[in-house]
Amino acid sequence: MEDIENIELAYLSLDDYQELKAAMIESYSSMPDSYWREHQIETLIKQFPEGQVVIKINNQIAGCALSIIVDYSQFDNAHTYKDITGNYTFSTHNKNGDVIYGVDVFIKPEFRGLRLGRRLYDYRKELCERLNLRGLAFGGRIPNYHKFSSELSPKEYIDKVKRKEIHDPVLNFQISNDFHPTRVLKNYLEGDSNSEDYAVLLEWDNIYYEKKETKAATTKKIVRLGLIQWQMRPYNDLDELMQQAEYFVDAVSGYRSDFALFPEFFNAPLMADDNHLSEPDAIRNLAEHTAEIVLRFSKLAISYNINIITGSMPEIAEDNRLYNVGYLCRRDGTTERYEKLHVTPDEAKVWGMEGGYKLEAFDTDCGKIGILICYDSEFPELSRLLADQGMDILFVPFLTDTQNGYSRVRHCAQARAIENECYVAIAGSVGNLPKVHNMDIQFAQSMVFTPCDFAFPANGIKAEATPNTEMILIADVDIDLLRNLNQFGSVKNLRDRRKDIFELRKK
Repeated sequence: MEDIENIELAYLSLDDYQELKAAMIESYSSMPDSYWREHQIETLIKQFPEGQVVIKINNQIAGCALSIIVDYSQFDNAHTYKDITGNYTFSTHNKNGDVIYGVDVFIKPEFRGLRLGRRLYDYRKELCERLNLRGLAFGGRIPNYHKFSSELSPKEYIDKVKRKEIHDPVLNFQISNDFHPTRVLKNYLEGDSNSEDYAVLLEWDNIYYEKKETKAATTKKIVRLGLIQWQMRPYNDLDELMQQAEYFVDAVSGYRSDFALFPEFFNAPLMADDNHLSEPDAIRNLAEHTAEIVLRFSKLAISYNINIITGSMPEIAEDNRLYNVGYLCRRDGTTERYEKLHVTPDEAKVWGMEGGYKLEAFDTDCGKIGILICYDSEFPELSRLLADQGMDILFVPFLTDTQNGYSRVRHCAQARAIENECYVAIAGSVGNLPKVHNMDIQFAQSMVFTPCDFAFPANGIKAEATPNTEMILIADVDIDLLRNLNQFGSVKNLRDRRKDIFELRKK
């Protein structure tokens, strides 16, 4: 190979045709007469000029990638090359389609080994992201299959290639470029005797794809979290407590936060007037304030244009059972209820509280979120179920009296961020309540955790409050970084799960 002076990625021009034809004939020597005619190249260039690119080395064509855009739903999973190309006329190209379909890609034999094919695929991926399309797809040849067809089915052959037991130059390359096989295509490309006329349907998903909105509202990608590290102190009545709550909502919304997170049982000071009662009676009296608190928080969410997570409060159900619940008060006026599923032994023994049953991720204008109250964060199955529903941010309102109790919540919450590739925000209460039984002391340090990879803090901590001090904590989290992590992270905790040997499901 002569010395390389220049490598250029350029749009294909019709002036390149004769050189392109010669390059194709050389690249497909095992498939005679396999080159595109001039009128076909002209059609591709006219219909989709951005989809037709060449790599030139020293001003000579070294490789080429040809593409069309299709409405993927219009093609059966068992389509052929003729089907997808409209019998080689490219009448299937649809500028309003949702997937870039690879018509052809090749590198001349003399230039193979320089990873030029990767450059062509990277261009296609970047084009897909720029055009906001759902992904890439194409039928990949399996040119070494003819050597094994008498003993292996196409599926068995593909499995062995994936396990590196068999080398297939085309399929190995596609898999290394983040394409995943989805099915075997029979009778895909006429004349491909080396592949026994089989191909593998390969796909790549654009993690940044956004469906076109029909409303003016959009989903935010940079989300600002406002965590309230709440000081436990005496309050004369509900009005005074909510006045303090509004002060914090005002403070975090003043920084244009998208969420305000309150701690578990932040309203416990209201039990001071019932200190003469038994603990079960006092907590049930506190539950009488819950409906009014939710109503007031919902009004604050609207007036301050912020989504409020109310921490948690006791609530008495219609069957007179006592639960630990909280509410998501969206800024559009809607509300959602969540429940603590695992109550602590102390909650059950002292207050007679029971665990709930509701577990779901909630849609917001900042993506999907999950909420687990305190002890629930120590059960990894719950957050994994929420992650399977598409959760990007997990909120954990908590209440711990000792540092060892806090450490359980803190370290489990950080583990949830790593294993579920999500952000986790925890907020707790500080201070003392000497006049409230079972709520004497509190210990907290509110924090925001991230996964641990190059795009995030090395220690997985985005922001942390001062321990045991009343304050607010503001932190920005980037949702697109999670998408990138899921696809390109050093490790892929969600994708690498061995679903062939275990599964997790909600009853």
